[in-house]
This record gives sequence, C-alpha cells and structure tokens, in this order.
Amino acid sequence: MAENTKIELRQKMMYSLFVRNHTPEGTFAAVEKDLDRIQALGTDIIWFMPIQPTGELNRKGKDGSPYAIKDYRKVDPAMGTMEDFRHLTDEIHKRGMQCILDVVYNHTSPDSWLIENHPDWFKRDAQGNTVTLVPDWSDIADLDYGKEELWQYQIDTLKMWAEMVDGFRCDVAPRVPVEFWRQAREAVEQVRPGAIWLAESTEKHFIKFIRSQGGYCATDSQLYEVFDICYDYDIWPSFLHYVKGKDAHPLSLYLDEIEKQEGTYPENFVKLRCLENHDQDRIAHHVEDKQSILNWTALSFLLKGIAFVYAGQERMLSHRPSIFEKDATDFSGGEDISGFIARCAKIKRTELTADGIYGSFGDDDKDVAYLWCKMGQECVVGIFSLKGYTGEIAAHMADGSYENLLTEELVGISEGRLTHDGTPIIIRTHTDALLEREMRMYL
Repeated sequence: MAENTKIELRQKMMYSLFVRNHTPEGTFAAVEKDLDRIQALGTDIIWFMPIQPTGELNRKGKDGSPYAIKDYRKVDPAMGTMEDFRHLTDEIHKRGMQCILDVVYNHTSPDSWLIENHPDWFKRDAQGNTVTLVPDWSDIADLDYGKEELWQYQIDTLKMWAEMVDGFRCDVAPRVPVEFWRQAREAVEQVRPGAIWLAESTEKHFIKFIRSQGGYCATDSQLYEVFDICYDYDIWPSFLHYVKGKDAHPLSLYLDEIEKQEGTYPENFVKLRCLENHDQDRIAHHVEDKQSILNWTALSFLLKGIAFVYAGQERMLSHRPSIFEKDATDFSGGEDISGFIARCAKIKRTELTADGIYGSFGDDDKDVAYLWCKMGQECVVGIFSLKGYTGEIAAHMADGSYENLLTEELVGISEGRLTHDGTPIIIRTHTDALLEREMRMYL
C-alpha cells in the first residue's frame, strides 16, 4: 500500500461529474454555480472527468470521447479557459472540498499533440500504424512507456495540474507501469503534499484479455503499492449477476466476494464503492423499486471504502448520459434523494467506518443483507432489503428499541425478530447487542 495512504478516506464521499454533460451550458462557470448543491449532498471530493480537448480523427459520436485526449496541457475551449478552471477549483477549496482530475495516460487521440511532436512515443505495428490492444477503442492510440522521455513529460504534466487539483483519477491505470505511477506520485508530492490517487483498476477478465494479447496489465494488489484507492471492479461481476438476478446468483455469494477483499489486500486498503459510473449503467436502470435503490445506496455507503455518487444518481435517473456527444444530465427529472444521500454521508463520517472491523452475511431467501463494523465496544449495524422484501425477519440483535440513523425512527425488536417495511436500517449500538454466531464470529 502507498505508505502515506490515509484510512480517513473511508469516511469520505466522492462525486463524479463530466463538465460537458453536467449542465446545459457545459462550462466550468456553470458547474461553479452548482457547487453549493453538490456540497450539500455530503461531498468531500469532486472528480472531474477529462477536461482537455478531444481529438477529431476517428472521433466517436458528434463530440467525441473525453478519453481520447488531444492535448494533455490544455482545456476544452467549449468548457472555458484555464483561468475559468482555476477559479472553479479555488471555489471548491473555499467550501472545504477537494477535487481530483482524470488522467488518461494509457493513450491519446490519434491526432494528438504528442503524436505530432513525438511520434516515437507510441506503439506501432509492423506497418508503422499506431495501435490499441482493445478493438473497440478505435478512437485512441496507445502510448509506449518503453520511452524514458515520455515518463518525464507525463510527470511534468501532472505537476502542472497539481498546482490546481488535489489528486488524480487514473484511467486504465493497470495498463501503465506501476513504477511510472510510483515516480509520478513522488514528484507530485513535492507540489501537492497528500495528493489523492485513485486507480481505475480492472476486473479479472480484462486483465486476462490484455495479457493474452501480450500486453501489460497490473492487478489491484500491484496498484495498491502506489495508489490510495482502487475500483471495486474485482467484485463487479458478482454485483451485476446478483442485481440482475442472473445464474441464480445469491446475495451471500456477493457478500462473500466483499469479505474476500479483507483477506486479499493490505490492512489499510480503500475501495471505491460505486453502484454506477460513466462506464456502467445506472443502478436505477437495473432496479426500478425506489426502496430497493435506497437500500443499495445505504449499503454502498456503509461498506468499507470511499462512498461514490455519479452526477444524476441523486435523482435516481435511469439514463446514463453519452460520453460521445452532448447529453446534459436532467436534474429536474427522476426523484430527488439528495437528503437521503446526505444522511448516509453523515453516517459515513463516523470513525467506525474508517477503522472498524467489518463483517456481513446475507439472508438469501429474503434478499436481506446484514452488515456491521465494530471498534472497541461500539458497532454500527446495517440491515438492507435489496429486492423489496417486507415482513418479519431475524434481527440477530437483542430485544429492545433502536434508533434508525437514516430516519430517526425507532426500530423495535421482539423475540429476536423485527418487521421490515423495506426502509434501509442503520443502527449504532454496542457489541453486546449482537446475538447470532454469524454476527459475533468476527467480534
């Protein structure tokens, strides 16, 4: 693990947005007007998807993917000027929030400034054409990190941006040598001490595919040598199978995948706990029932790791905006659950979620997940009905009345059982209130 990773990141919430799609204007100035609302959600860190100009050659869609960058050191003029972006970051900092910027270092657009000025810094086939190992990525060209000069240019670029932002989300981080990221982090530390490093780590099938093509692809364990946070794509297939109801994939199997992370990664590992992002369908696309979405949201916040909200998730929107053309997020649509997310974020800030010992198990018959974290004699317990079950369930806690931190209402337990009305439950109590072997085995 990166030596200076702070486990306090587990108490925070990250909010991701794409400037082009965040407002009808699609500008830095328009995002600035939305900062107070974003902060009120409980946001600690804003992740900006790429803000640089997009290439024209082999462009996908009318406006092109922001991940096909033409010039690493400029901003898209449609979004505003560099000074506009600097003013935006200053306003974020004034509000006590931080921001990180997307770094796309595996590739550029095929007509990028680097290709024009340093054509030898790219991988090429026998005919001299630029290449990419992923056939669907037809709008990009892979960089060649066998070129030492490339390393210094990329690091200098990071140092430039670190004058304004508090860290980086690194796109397809496993495809870039871990040693590069190590040197980059050391250099950025001199400009922005304590910078946050988030890796878009990948699931095993992508790793196997890249390696089968003769490419380099690092695992989460390798990335954690340098990065503070990795995606939870290592368990994403299990999440999707369960939420989609495929292959008789039970809840307990998904929760077991989460448990395996404890025995796989360093003690201070931090996972990005997301239900959706710009690459994945929204949770409301998979789950139509509001109460189930609220349960999934609360569960994701209580899991060990940094909580994550993708712009529009707070309205339970089902449409995932296109990244290839202007597709403004409709913040007037859907149903507003901003207040609920803010309550989840408040609970997230307890030290229990940062330094606690976690445990979980699932009732596969009723699709109810039990999750708890414990530190000393205190613990937080979450009970989540993920597929709409209402009715009597085992409570696994001593009889009595407990406050649901999400609603401030009392939850009554009698003879070891409670009546679940579908509302997500998070209770703060003492470990002696936990009864069953499944909930005590880790205490």
